[in-house]
Amino acid sequence: MIDRTQLSALTPSQRADLIYRQAQSELAQGLWRAALGDEHERNAQSANWSESVGGRSGLDALLALMSDMGSTPAAGKVQQLPESAHAPVEDAPTTSTVTVSDDTLRADALGPNVRHADSISRAAERTGIPATALASIIDAEAGRARDGSWNIHSRNPRSSAAGLGQFLSGTWEAEAERPGTWLNEEANRRGWLNDSGQVTRESRSSLLSLRYDPEASIQTIADYARGNLNRLKRVGVNVDRDVESVARAAYLGHHLGPSDAAKFLNGGLDPARARRLLAAQVGPAEASRRLMEAGNATDAHRRWLTSYTERRINPDRFA
Repeated sequence: MIDRTQLSALTPSQRADLIYRQAQSELAQGLWRAALGDEHERNAQSANWSESVGGRSGLDALLALMSDMGSTPAAGKVQQLPESAHAPVEDAPTTSTVTVSDDTLRADALGPNVRHADSISRAAERTGIPATALASIIDAEAGRARDGSWNIHSRNPRSSAAGLGQFLSGTWEAEAERPGTWLNEEANRRGWLNDSGQVTRESRSSLLSLRYDPEASIQTIADYARGNLNRLKRVGVNVDRDVESVARAAYLGHHLGPSDAAKFLNGGLDPARARRLLAAQVGPAEASRRLMEAGNATDAHRRWLTSYTERRINPDRFA
């Protein structure tokens, strides 16, 4: 939820873009609820904005707030976020048996998240990661509102993970500094990098806030997936068998980081590391129960993460 102070800091074009995104979101959610035939959900108001401005719907509340500030953008000035760059990603593969042409995202399968379909398709076309694979990774990572829509402002209270991709602060900064990524180009365009290509201290807060921009998050999920898949292929992991293989390998890279993902796929993590990760995911008591059942920490962690990945990463749901 944006407040008056944050709104006043936006440029006219950014305010216009905010109106566009709110209107697009409400239209998509309204159509989805109407298709479900749920009268209660169809008449529900936007939670973020109805709480902030006298119970009005999201778009009405936003326009009212801008009007009170004398800052409603003129018609015809709504702008999209900048298109993603088509520069090659670092270490981009020369060949791949699975490309975006093998896979078509069915927008209506996104349900209340249909507003993100164009961003996912752009990211898929740019990086070669199948669009349905990207959709399934986002679906597994992002927090959800009551209507099933992905919460672009989700934050993990136990870590610095934030946004649709639940990127840790350090990982997000690394992607901004990695040549060839969408985020690197955007950071350069905004003047957030120094002459050495590193994020400046004064720009760090602005860069990390960009995790809550769905376009930036989706594009960075795709770039991070592409980089992780390349690393996995270099250590001999076959990630190109089919779209599901691509999606699950990319998710493991996103969830574990490329180093641990490679170990997991090539035999398993060492017991100490596996025990630590399992306890962080399911809690110490449940981790102990699973460890006793499996006989060792490596197998216990493998069983849990394999089961979780099989349940959550299903690209066919979006095809």
